[in-house]
This record gives sequence, C-alpha cells and structure tokens, in this order.
Amino acid sequence: MANLHALDWAIIAAYVLVTLLLGLFFLRRASSSSEEYFLSGRSLPWWVLGTSMVATTFAADTPLAVTGFIRNHGIWYNWFGWHYVFSQMLAVFLFSRFWRRAGVMTDNELIELRYHGKPAAFLRGFKAGYFALLYNFIVLGWVLKGMGTVAEAVLGIRPEYAVIGGAAVALAYSLLAGFWGVVVTDVIQFLLAMTGSITLAVSAVRHAGGMAELQARIVASPLFRDNTLAFIPGGGWGWDSDFVKFLVFVSLMWWASHNADGGGYLIQRMAAARNERHARAATLWFVVANNAVRYWPWIATALASMVLFPVLPEGQSEEAAYPLVMLSVLGPGLLGLLLVSFFAAFMSTIDTHLNWGASYLVNDIYRRFLRPAASEKQTVLAAKLCVLVMMVCAVLVAFFLTSIGKAWLFVWAMGAGIGPVLILRWFWWRINAWSEISALAASVVMAVGFEVAAAIQTGGQYALFATPVTLGGMALETHHKAMILVPVTILVWVVVTFATSPVPRGHLEAFFRRVRPGGRWGPIAAACPDVQCDGLTRRVMVVWAAGVAGVFGFLFGLGKWMLGDLGAAVLLLGIAGTAAVVVARELGRD
Repeated sequence: MANLHALDWAIIAAYVLVTLLLGLFFLRRASSSSEEYFLSGRSLPWWVLGTSMVATTFAADTPLAVTGFIRNHGIWYNWFGWHYVFSQMLAVFLFSRFWRRAGVMTDNELIELRYHGKPAAFLRGFKAGYFALLYNFIVLGWVLKGMGTVAEAVLGIRPEYAVIGGAAVALAYSLLAGFWGVVVTDVIQFLLAMTGSITLAVSAVRHAGGMAELQARIVASPLFRDNTLAFIPGGGWGWDSDFVKFLVFVSLMWWASHNADGGGYLIQRMAAARNERHARAATLWFVVANNAVRYWPWIATALASMVLFPVLPEGQSEEAAYPLVMLSVLGPGLLGLLLVSFFAAFMSTIDTHLNWGASYLVNDIYRRFLRPAASEKQTVLAAKLCVLVMMVCAVLVAFFLTSIGKAWLFVWAMGAGIGPVLILRWFWWRINAWSEISALAASVVMAVGFEVAAAIQTGGQYALFATPVTLGGMALETHHKAMILVPVTILVWVVVTFATSPVPRGHLEAFFRRVRPGGRWGPIAAACPDVQCDGLTRRVMVVWAAGVAGVFGFLFGLGKWMLGDLGAAVLLLGIAGTAAVVVARELGRD
C-alpha cells in the first residue's frame, strides 16, 4: 500500500470538492428542461465540445488497456483504436453537419425521421434500451473496474470498495450537473488527465534510463516480441499472424462498427453545437487530439513497465502494470496529481455515459412510448432516476469483469456489421428499418453465441469476455471473429432489405429535404429537384483522405520523434502539415 503524503491527500480532496461544487453550480440550469439537461440548450462552442469528446473517451480504464495491449502484443496493436480515424474523419466532413441539420436530441430519434411505421418505432425503442442498458453497463463496468484496479495497486484498498466509492461520487455529480456539468468539467478533466499521463511517462522513461536505454532493455526483456516496437507489424500472411490482424483492423473494422457514422455520445455533442461549423470543428479537434496526441504518454509508460515490471505480482493482470509504475516512480505531490488525473478521466467518462444513457431511456422510451405528455419537470426527474439505476447496475457488472481489454473487444463484436447500414441510410434510399434491425440482431446473436460457446467449452472455467471460443482446436481472436461476423451480418441485412418494402416516398422526401445528404436517392432526388445536396461529393472525399493522412502523419511523426527516429519524424510531420493545409482550405470555404 502506498504511504500517501499529506500533499497527495490534499490534492485529491481539493479535486473532489471542486467537482461537487461545480455540480451544485449547474444544478438549477441543468434541471430547467430536458434540452438543457441533455444538450445544454444547443449553445456550446466547438472547443468545449471537442475537448469533451476527447475527455469522455479517456477513462481510468484506457491507459490500463493500452498497457495490456503493448505488453501482450506491441505498439501496433493500438490499431484497434487507431482504425477509427477513418470513420471519425467521415464524421468530421459528412456526418457532423447531417446530425446538426437533423436537429435530434439522440441518434435514435433519427430512426423515425429516416424510417417509418411500427418497425421504425420498435427499432428506436430497442436501440435505446440496448445501448443505454446492455452496452452501457459493460462500458461503465470496465471504467469502474479500471478505477478499482488503480486503487488496489496504488492505495492497497479492496477494488470493490474503490468501485463503490468512485461510483458514489460520480453519481452525485451526474445527478446534479446534467450535460452542462459534463462538458464544462470535461475540459478541466482533460487537462488534468493529460498533465498526469505526460508527467508519469516522463518520470517512467527517466527511471528506465532514458528512451534509448529503454528500447535496448526492452529488446532484452522476456516480454519482447518481433513487433513490440513496430507501428505496422510484420509476420506474413498466416491466419494468426500480427500482419493479418492489422489488415483486419484497418480494412474491415472501422466501417463495420456500431459508431460508423459518429457514435452515440459523440452525436450528442454534435447536436449540442451552436451550428454546423461548430459541430464540424469540434469533431475535427476530437479526432486529432484523441488519436494523435493522447496515446503516446500511455505507450511510453507501457514500454517502461516492460523493463520495470517484466514479471508482475501473482494474480495481477498485465493491465495492472500501469498503476504499479505510478507507485514506483512518483513522489509526493506527483502521485496525488496522477491519482487525481485518473479520477478526472474516470469522472469524464462515467458522467457522459450516464447522461447519454439517460437521454436514450427518457427521450426514446419514456417520452416516446410511456409518457408522451410528460412535463419538463417530470422528464428531468425521470432522467435522474435512470442515472441512479444505471450506476447501480454498472457497479454490479464491474464486479464480474476480469479483463478490460477483452470487454472492449466484446463490445465491438456486438455491433460488428451494422456500420454499413448506418452509413448507407444517409446515402441510399432503399435502406429501411428492417435493414438495421436485422444487422443489429445478427451481430448480437453471433457475439453472444461466441461467449455461450466459450462457456460450454470451458465449463466452470469461463470468465466473462475473457475466455476465448475454440474452433478446430484454435482459439478465435478478435480478427477471426470479425472475419466471420461482418460478412454474415452484411449478407443478412442485404437479403432482408430487398425482401421488405421501402420507406414511403413522402417520408423519404421530408428527410431528404431536411438533411440534404446526396448519394443514391434516385426517385427521391428526382422528386426534389430544388434540393442542393452537399454531402457525398468528390471534394469531401478528397478532404477526408487529407484529414486521414494528416492525423496518421501527426500520430506516427510524434511516435518516431519519441523513439528517437528524427528523420522519419520530420517526413511524417511534413505530411501532416501538408494535409493540414488542405483541410484548413476546406474549412475556410464555409
């Protein structure tokens, strides 16, 4: 157990106090209406929303999972997260403006704007419950588990107590502040979290003898693999090779996932922007900061952990190496700062998922099906009750999770294959509610089926999301499952689409006029000759490609600079700079 200095405890206490005071400050404004509680009155500037997007994807679990990836596979395995750059850039230049034009409170509300009738109503209610409850419980559970892991390693307290204590503070804040508190404190939490992770990375690398010495010691470490320090792995074309895994990440997973057109809590922030320009700028800042900036401090610390802790204490997962490094290299004050940064990251994700999940349950179930005439006061009260119930359930889930990284992979599998439907519903008139229902159902059935098969195969040895299913004597990893899930799901929804009736033309015309997406709208576009679409154009695709090249150039340029390869760093940062000029010119046209 760490013997925390009084200064450390003072820093922790000050943060908790400030957080709760901010919650009280925003209490009255957040409780005035559902739009204020969930969208801050659609009045937020890009830099607040973009920073909030980054903060909410940076939780206590994230650096732990990255550490596990690197110790088990290498730097390249972060392509599991980096591949989202492709879809996130589409969100910048296409979907951010579409979501803002739609004027919805939640992305599920779009379903009845785009589709029609009972299938659309069913889909809206089902997706709201599915993502607010099943999906959200798993995400909240792994975030709580991450906090518990840190508390156990650094403070020596039982993780169950840490989970309950952290959940209680986060719950109190979330009930008080609503979305106003979420986004405002996200800015503070992002600054704290980045300061803490950078401080730890610098201290850890120095403790290991500097970056050059660290790399030499990693090569001699028992944890070293051929691709440990690689950004793009080698390894040939074998079914189980690192290179094939990488190819699946970059060629398949980014467009097949459930957030291919933005992602639920990101869409909530796009909808809260002042206008389309702010929605787009916020999303662009998120993509750059989320992918090109925040990873490297975690990676540096994870690499240092391979030298400082080549063998972990018995019973500790590879993910626990991150807090063990904190405990070993930080002194008084800095350790308190790191603990506060972890708690800030934890809070930013917890309050987002609670508010976002409540928006689904209230806007898409309570007000849509149960109490359409509910007053604003009743709606806000219902939202707070939903927040309370979700947190209690998430705490229970956290007690059963054994691996944060494995839970990440399962959540991806639950939505594998639905991405093409989410993208095409904007650009192809023939997509209907049954397309989306069948895609989601196929993904969920197969993802859960893999877990059931693993439980049957292993009997009493099954661990939630952490036990692989075997096929022909080989354990199926994420890339194997993706190569099964995605094609099967696509086949299912394509067949269902052509076997069911299209959405009535009048309904489609109203949507087309409202969003102006472009694409394959055939008879709908012909009936609306006055509508000028500015969605899927050649210019947009060029600037999308430039944005992708810019983010990856910046990401890997910083990485090469950190690892001491200055020649490659200059080249990659030059590519990033050139791409930035192209993107800036596009932004300046509006």
